[in-house]
Amino acid sequence: MRIDILTVLPELLKGPFEHSILKRAISKNLVEVHVHNIRDYASGRHKQVDDYAFGGGAGMVMMAEPIDKAIGSLKGKRNYDEVIFMTPDGEKFDQKIANNLSVKENIIILCGHYKGVDHRVREHLITREISIGDYVLTGGELAAAVVADSIVRLIPGVISDETSALSDSFQDGLLAPPVYTRPSEYKGWKVPDVLLSGNDKLIGEWRHEQSIKRTIERRPELWSEGSDDYSE
Repeated sequence: MRIDILTVLPELLKGPFEHSILKRAISKNLVEVHVHNIRDYASGRHKQVDDYAFGGGAGMVMMAEPIDKAIGSLKGKRNYDEVIFMTPDGEKFDQKIANNLSVKENIIILCGHYKGVDHRVREHLITREISIGDYVLTGGELAAAVVADSIVRLIPGVISDETSALSDSFQDGLLAPPVYTRPSEYKGWKVPDVLLSGNDKLIGEWRHEQSIKRTIERRPELWSEGSDDYSE
């Protein structure tokens, strides 16, 4: 997989891809992540990428031309499955979307900034708009890093124990059950006996029951959406 991220602040994206699982995925050539400065595609001596909004109003708007040139340059070298714009009014990002994107070959992610981008970019260049939540960030860089992280960890070989990703919260529409590790008793706090039983069937049943319980208690809207799948 190849992920190209377009931004006016490439420095913000250095850290997330230089550590932990993302760094290992890149070093193992399981994924390529390239960060591009949109200013490199801007015209004029000052490399301007933003301007005032037509009709007035506070804030600046990212210009269409440098974004179009950046996307056009990348598309001239390879085909892209998706050109994603990170925006608060996009579709809410979830595990299903992450799963879907993880099997793509090439993805472009455009990071918004200022008051957003010239709407013609969204109309003519973008194939998918994604939001990571109902709140506003100063730019789309952190959101792009979140999306990239959630996608990359699903690529086969990135996580050494691939079943770990398959048992994460939301993979089956439920929250993950509680987890414990050694010692089995600490300050009088004990690990549930079933987890020490060695009985895989009972352990699996307990974990499923706990997932349902936690989902109903903590995220009832998830349970109501997927409850039909668990009805007898």
